[in-house]
Amino acid sequence: MNSRSNVMNETPAQATAIAPSAVPWSRQMYWCVRRELWESKSIYVAPMVGAAITLVACSISAMRLPERMRAAAALDPVEQMAIIERPLDMAGLFIMGVTFLIALFYSLDALYGERRDRSILFWKSLPVSDLTTVLSKASIPMFVLPVLTFAVTFVTQTFVLVVSRAVLATSGANTLAAWSHFSFWHMEGMLLYHLVAIHGILYSPFYAWLMLVSAWAKRLPILWATLPPILAGLFEKVAFNTSYFAGWIQNALGGGSGRAATAATSMSMDSLTSPWPGEFLTNPQLWINIVVAAILFALTIRLRRQRGPI
Repeated sequence: MNSRSNVMNETPAQATAIAPSAVPWSRQMYWCVRRELWESKSIYVAPMVGAAITLVACSISAMRLPERMRAAAALDPVEQMAIIERPLDMAGLFIMGVTFLIALFYSLDALYGERRDRSILFWKSLPVSDLTTVLSKASIPMFVLPVLTFAVTFVTQTFVLVVSRAVLATSGANTLAAWSHFSFWHMEGMLLYHLVAIHGILYSPFYAWLMLVSAWAKRLPILWATLPPILAGLFEKVAFNTSYFAGWIQNALGGGSGRAATAATSMSMDSLTSPWPGEFLTNPQLWINIVVAAILFALTIRLRRQRGPI
């Protein structure tokens, strides 16, 4: 009886003191991102599988390096270094391509999957807002995958470099002049910058569009994601004989004006070199992409709040 009366006599301040404290937003984001990694194992499994395939292929290719270097003995040291760098370039491009596809498919299934398996009912019962949920899912293709891609590529290229140097050293090929033009840390720094700036930030409208479709579509989200942009481009071309929409997409995918054509005709990491930070931050394409992505993410949050299981 006394304990009951004590509870009834508690002041509001005392009741507030014993109430559980709210979970900080940063901690909510942390656990939401961890949940995405737990549920979508392809986020880190696919890059590792791609790295393993790349290691085998590049190791076999490295065995033929001495023969190629002897054939290129009369070339300039810079051109000889390009031959040595080719396995490193191919390793980086292959892993980057794998993780980019993972980012696209993840974005397309991020919200559709929880509606399809009805797990959205459970996740909505938790004290986590739709804003936090959508932002945590958006952080996977925009931040987590670029950093993971860099880490996997760094380890892979380091191993390929060690194998290449060992093979060339034991073959007796004279490559000292060529190695003097090689900077591994510069190459890795530019790779990290490219992944964060281009794959993370500049590609954000594509991830946002796919997540919007993922939150809206009742079936066949891949069809709804690809058909409207194709029809929009065709309508503009037929009606106005212009290609501004297709040009914007090409420009965004290329990382800036004129870079898409270069990347399409070259298999070197140099073709993916990003603009310098000053040029990147003053590029209108960047800010247009950010505004478009913000609008699409806002619509995605609103849809996620309204939509239920399929």
